[in-house]
Amino acid sequence: MKLTRKLVLARAKASDLDSVKKLNCWYVVHISIFSEIPNIEVLTLSANKISSLEHISNCQNLTELYLRRNDVQNLSELGHLKNLACLKVLWLAENPCCEPDPVKYRLTVLRNLPGLHKLDNQVVTEEELALALEQGEEIVTPPGPISAISTNGLAEADSENDPLNYSMEETNKIRAQLGMKPIPRDKFPSFSSPREPGASPKKKSHSLEAVLLLLKDLDVEELKIVQSATENKLRARSRQKEKEKEKALITQN
Repeated sequence: MKLTRKLVLARAKASDLDSVKKLNCWYVVHISIFSEIPNIEVLTLSANKISSLEHISNCQNLTELYLRRNDVQNLSELGHLKNLACLKVLWLAENPCCEPDPVKYRLTVLRNLPGLHKLDNQVVTEEELALALEQGEEIVTPPGPISAISTNGLAEADSENDPLNYSMEETNKIRAQLGMKPIPRDKFPSFSSPREPGASPKKKSHSLEAVLLLLKDLDVEELKIVQSATENKLRARSRQKEKEKEKALITQN
């Protein structure tokens, strides 16, 4: 899944990206949106499929970064974090880059990020920092993030009208975690499926995915409010359809 502007604002319950200070996301692979979130302070991206930290390099106010169980293959990615002067807490354990030598890994991280107070939930000591200067590997800071380029040669924009590009499997995975029934294949919208002439292509709803993500943060009382509002909306829609049917019958007669 690619994080979009709408998904971030829904998760953070914020009105604009500049006001986002804390964020916790899952089912994430692409994180280019963080190039546009400079004021983020606490970022939790554990248990995803992130392989590059390139787009985090602009988050100058970042103090805590949680990246456990991702797909960071090489410690060279630490170069993207070297200019983050406020970074105090980093959790990078259970990534491929932490193997096969955990000691060498820790010393290399601390040599390149000496401002850390805690690494992988363990407090950093002065002795470790001194040893890191001797035995840790120095990493050259890689170039900063660049704009993604689409296949037509134009910069990839996060358009308000762009679909989220969720697959049926990803959508049903989210629904399963929320205790909802999966969407049958024949009911799942597809951009490649044929449609009647003049009909508009179906687009997956930004609003639906935002609601599904928000449901995880609601307590029992808030969920009851959502349930009540949903039932009222369904009843209203049902009444509206009945009226439309009655009107159509009157017109035919």
